[in-house]
Amino acid sequence: MIDATARRVARDVVLDVDRDDAYANLLLPQRIREAGLSPADAGFATELAYGTLRWQGQHDALIADAAGRPIEQIDPETLATLRIGSHQLSRMRVPSHAAVHETVALLKHHRGRAGFANAVLRRLSEVPFEQRLATLTAELSDDERLALETGHPAWVLRALRRTLEREGAGDELPALLAADNDPPAVQLVALPGLADPDALGLPGTASPIGRIAPAGDPARLPQITDGSWRVQDAGSQLAALALTRARPVAAGERWLDLCAGPGGKAALMAAEAANVGAQLEANELLPHRAKLVRQAVRAIETAAPGKGPRVVTGDGRRYGSGETAHAFDRILLDAPCTGLGALRRRPEARWRKQPSDVPALATLQTELLEASANALKPGGIIAYVTCSPHLAETRAVVERAAALGLEPLDTRAVVRELSPGIALGETGDAVQLWPHRNGTDAMFIQLLTTAGR
Repeated sequence: MIDATARRVARDVVLDVDRDDAYANLLLPQRIREAGLSPADAGFATELAYGTLRWQGQHDALIADAAGRPIEQIDPETLATLRIGSHQLSRMRVPSHAAVHETVALLKHHRGRAGFANAVLRRLSEVPFEQRLATLTAELSDDERLALETGHPAWVLRALRRTLEREGAGDELPALLAADNDPPAVQLVALPGLADPDALGLPGTASPIGRIAPAGDPARLPQITDGSWRVQDAGSQLAALALTRARPVAAGERWLDLCAGPGGKAALMAAEAANVGAQLEANELLPHRAKLVRQAVRAIETAAPGKGPRVVTGDGRRYGSGETAHAFDRILLDAPCTGLGALRRRPEARWRKQPSDVPALATLQTELLEASANALKPGGIIAYVTCSPHLAETRAVVERAAALGLEPLDTRAVVRELSPGIALGETGDAVQLWPHRNGTDAMFIQLLTTAGR
């Protein structure tokens, strides 16, 4: 029997994501530890929280229909409770009576809200989920219907389709949407110089130093505890390695991670730098994220005192003038973006952004690319990376590189060297990874260098 605390943990995570813009992948493990949940209860809470967030748009449509009112008229605590109740009724192996009774009990401190939630969830339980969903989608356009059926905002669905169609792969859209909703296996990276990727006998990934984590909480692995291994998507690993291994490294090179938080790629670059005699500077705008970067790179500094990265705080657009002009041999610009490439791991990201957010992000990405161009030494390399396949954040930005004195490098050749046999679509010099095709986040990677070099 599932402990009531498991449902409360899931509900509170869903509530905090909605109300406070919290990140579920950071918040949920913390709440599970604080609640002292058993492995079975932790698994239930994880499936319930992530699943609810992943299918939130669908649940909201069902709830609004059953409640007879827009979800905006439902208070946040009750709405979060209804969302996890709807998910249990529609997508989990939970008996209807338990899904309703145990979920409504979370509101027992407020009789009016509990009565309302009980009525809505009982109404939902009276009609099979598939039948109710079919009724809701019957009058919708093709895109709106597919969006509701697959748990994606329609604008995200259209953006993903446009990118696939540019590759001549528009028919892969259903597979991509399904992959976004398929909880991924946890992927690990063995930091170079600190760990042997083959030491644990784990299955491989698209990255040469990536492996699939064993079942259970990866934080319990001693290699994770000591920092020699890290949880990291293989696409992020390839993005960092494409920069560090694009060509042989000269001793004394200066590297820059321009937008380093929360520190995953910075840790990998720092390990690579320590191995080859390069020096990494990791810059992060926000102090609390810079703290995460320092934590991420701690193992490198411990293993190689004096060879760890320099972590600094400030706006990345300040680079490229004064002492930072033409100062760096390799620059990683992992630009702030919509995050549409990580929907399988960060299910709430699909509901967090709006189409109106894209132009401002594209402007920021272009400004950061200009700063990177000005900070790059002649003949150096920039890796422009986004965890978004949206064309306005990828192609449209790097198409401005020529005006900045940059030209593309054959990124596809570099990634194929790192990952022999990897499937890459028709994307010119750039690499667009996909979860349904590569088992990674939908990372965009374009290497750039100074024109004429």
